[in-house]
Amino acid sequence: MHDIDSAPPVDRDDMVDAVLTASRVLVAIAARSLADVGEDVTLTQYRTLVILASRGPQNLAALAEAVAVTPPTASRLCERLVRKGLVRRRTDRNDRRQARIALSEAGQTLVDAVTVRRRQEITDLLASIPAEEQRSVVAALRRLSAGAGEVPERDWSSGWDL
Repeated sequence: MHDIDSAPPVDRDDMVDAVLTASRVLVAIAARSLADVGEDVTLTQYRTLVILASRGPQNLAALAEAVAVTPPTASRLCERLVRKGLVRRRTDRNDRRQARIALSEAGQTLVDAVTVRRRQEITDLLASIPAEEQRSVVAALRRLSAGAGEVPERDWSSGWDL
């Protein structure tokens, strides 16, 4: 076993290539998990549902920023999700000009079903990582997620409400 402090630094291009490759694997898992639930939901729509599940109800501007789309795009995205019954749009009690977007019960059910499928496939995939490497993989992935502003999976609340 190598002492991490004495190991040479990792080449930045090698690290970027490794993350890109891993991201392709994870996107494929996400796409398969989403397809398995039988809903006609795009990855961007699903990402919106996940943001609402993990961060609670959002106004349109905050949701657009979190999904990295323009407010008009977020508005169209939410309108499609409202029509599918996966989110609710409510007028803010304090400012009637503002709308709050929240998951509906059907949206939460979809996120839960996809998450169960993804967890199982990821669990199977991670079984290929030797036990002595697992702690460093967890630490690196947590730092990567925190750097991207992601809420840890186990911290999600299913009790968000408008």
